[in-house]
Amino acid sequence: LFHQVYWRKIPLYRLNQTWLFQEGFQIAREPVFERLKRLSDIILASVGLLLFALFFPFAALAIWLNDRGPVFFQQTRVGRNRILFEAVKLRTMRPHAEGDTYTRENDERITPVGRFLRATRLDEMPQLWNVLHGEMSLIGPRAEWVKLVEEYEHKIPCYHFRHLVKPGITGWAQVNYPYGSSVEDTLRKLEYDLYYLRYYSLVLDASIVLKTIQVMLFGKGR
Repeated sequence: LFHQVYWRKIPLYRLNQTWLFQEGFQIAREPVFERLKRLSDIILASVGLLLFALFFPFAALAIWLNDRGPVFFQQTRVGRNRILFEAVKLRTMRPHAEGDTYTRENDERITPVGRFLRATRLDEMPQLWNVLHGEMSLIGPRAEWVKLVEEYEHKIPCYHFRHLVKPGITGWAQVNYPYGSSVEDTLRKLEYDLYYLRYYSLVLDASIVLKTIQVMLFGKGR
């Protein structure tokens, strides 16, 4: 309880396969919220895409001029109920960049334009299209690369709980914990994702939106 009230996360030692039923899973009890969340996703994603359309020509030109590479980056991610989908982002790394699975601080694969896009989270904007398609929500656990999910599910008990909701462009873990670059970081972020699952509500979503705006304004993305 201390972790939930003061740190607003759920420690992994409390988990077992029946945890959600013991705690009272709010998603199952509030279908109205689910419909409201989808409606707000559609409206806000539509508005966001219209605003992004004004910025996109400049971003696309900057990305192309930097190295004459493609503007978009696509990757297979794991969605709700483990359904796979193609997430679309603005490309921030050199074309055909390979190497480390994770993005590191001062990663040489990231282009100068890409650093700005990542810091401001503008590289995430094309994912609003995934939101309109219903593959993602504006708010939820991070949509992870299928290759990483296979590793995490093998190493982390109950990791699959986070696939009970749609992944989000932003979320409780994303605004409370820095970018994860190891299995240990994933364990810590999962504690925040579980808190989001447990207290899934409009109030919590509103809090995440405010924190996300703060992150974008102060450029804390990686």
